[in-house]
Amino acid sequence: MREISFIISEKDNGRQIKDYLRAFGVSASLLSKLKRTENGITKDGSFARAIDVLSVGDELKIKIENSGTMSSPAKMDIQIIYEDEDILVLNKPPLLPVHESRNHIGDTLSNFVSYHCNENTAFRAVFRLDRDTSGLVMVAKHELAAAKLSGKIKKDYYAVLTGVPENKSGIINAPIARCGDSIIKRKVSPDGEYSVSEYKTIKISNGNALVKFNLLTGRTHQIRAHSAYMGHPLLGDTMYGGDTALIKRQALHCKDIYFTHPVTETEMHLSCDFPSDIKEVL
Repeated sequence: MREISFIISEKDNGRQIKDYLRAFGVSASLLSKLKRTENGITKDGSFARAIDVLSVGDELKIKIENSGTMSSPAKMDIQIIYEDEDILVLNKPPLLPVHESRNHIGDTLSNFVSYHCNENTAFRAVFRLDRDTSGLVMVAKHELAAAKLSGKIKKDYYAVLTGVPENKSGIINAPIARCGDSIIKRKVSPDGEYSVSEYKTIKISNGNALVKFNLLTGRTHQIRAHSAYMGHPLLGDTMYGGDTALIKRQALHCKDIYFTHPVTETEMHLSCDFPSDIKEVL
């Protein structure tokens, strides 16, 4: 159970509780759950209705149940970058899936989170990375955090490309579609979905380029497909023609994230180091 407190200021004097909570980011469905939870909404320590009016200095509290089905717990050596009552940020190693699937049960990030949290909390990855991609993954510990963070996180991805782009920086505006009958592979195609990537070359090493990517859209395999479209697929990315001599998986890492904290509303920046295989390439 996550309890969140608010002290009412002058600007919210006379406002109904439901309107105050909706403005903070509480969804209609979560508000309905709070109404059904015993003392889910209280004002100055007493039960309160969603239609009750707030006054300056009131202490409003909500209690969010962290219920949900978790994966079976599994102990793993995974670095925790940041944790509080609302979010958990992990440095996902390469070759580790985020979610369980038919082929991966008991060996995923969700299994570690179940072990670490040691409670019946639903696994809410705010965004996901491919199995082979390394770097930061954020997990929301309750429904409110998940809703407020969804689509609101700026991510800096770093990729090592096969060769060096002719232009050191630029914007790739090229629609992405499924490649034939494949449910996984993507390609640039006129009939694809609008897809935009911004890139900047950071370093050149052994004839290959370390490039920072920021995604203006969030398509499946966007960086991988756009890099191949430029003629410089990611090192190790066999699906898109990348060279595998130096690394055996796609050289892609989510290094930095920027976001507004879902409860304290402070601006945050978290970062993690490159894994050893990318360091060796560089």
